[in-house]
Amino acid sequence: MGTIEQMIQKKAYELGYEKCGIIPINLMDEYAEKFNERIEKIPKSKMFYQSQQRLANPKQIYPWAKSVVVLTVPYGKYKVPEILNGRIAKAYLFDTRVDENTKEYQNNRVLEKYMQELGLRVETNQKFGVVGMRWAALQSGAGIIRRNNFLYTESGSWVHLEAWVTDREMELKETNNVVPCPKSCNRCRESCPTKSLCAPYTMSPTECISFLTTFGGRDLPKEPLSKTFGNCIYGCEICQDVCPMNKGKWKGEEEFPGLSELSSSLTPENILNMEEDFYRDNVQPKFFYLSAEDLWKWKVNVLCYMRNNYKESYKTLIINACNNENDKVSEMACSICKELCLQ
Repeated sequence: MGTIEQMIQKKAYELGYEKCGIIPINLMDEYAEKFNERIEKIPKSKMFYQSQQRLANPKQIYPWAKSVVVLTVPYGKYKVPEILNGRIAKAYLFDTRVDENTKEYQNNRVLEKYMQELGLRVETNQKFGVVGMRWAALQSGAGIIRRNNFLYTESGSWVHLEAWVTDREMELKETNNVVPCPKSCNRCRESCPTKSLCAPYTMSPTECISFLTTFGGRDLPKEPLSKTFGNCIYGCEICQDVCPMNKGKWKGEEEFPGLSELSSSLTPENILNMEEDFYRDNVQPKFFYLSAEDLWKWKVNVLCYMRNNYKESYKTLIINACNNENDKVSEMACSICKELCLQ
């Protein structure tokens, strides 16, 4: 039958997980040091990282925890709708953390139940992680962290991470054959539009497009970096797209549940004209980093996109948005009209 670690790993493989490693909780102690080092390197990131402080001290929250089960879930198998490619980051398009219609979400629930049936006490946080996920995956042997800060397995960086803390002392390291970054390669840093990637293995999170277009960036009309966003409406993966270690890793062979039906509603024009009810029922549950009251944020992001990729067909849409009932939307639209002399 094997050890309990081997049983968990075998079950994970049967469910389709790519990697499953198990580490003692004490291996997370060094993560707290790395966490504080990041703040010291980029002092202006302190407020951002304070919201993640719980990840650096899991034993304070789960004093009973003795090990961490960490897994990787590849998502590069899915087809990217052409109209969304480069506009909405793939990690969010294929987010399985709360989408009950996906096989990945269902597998997560099955694996948790299996571990409980083995007599383990387990705890997870499906949305935001129960520990420092990339560090845990690194310590488990599942992959390596590259200069763009992402964890890479044999599937490249196109993997989601899942983890549970457990009340049993266990350890079972994974194996990988992922080679280090080429010494001379600097493509990720050179490609970062906002220069958020300011040094290898370092970033300024509040200057990242993914932050500024999701839960951050609440005042884009006054954000100078917004003019560097290019095609990005929600999230950014440019540093991953240009990475030579991701070349050929995206397969794009399968349909993601419900995405093709939703994709036409996520064009810039349709987002700008989107009704609140449709947003709350169909969009927000999938892109949960923005709340049910944050449709305005999507519209500001779209106006930013329209300015950065202006064409004549956007003119009327931008002008009409000047009368939007949300102050941030109207402010963004009016500033674009003034900048581009549209009125």
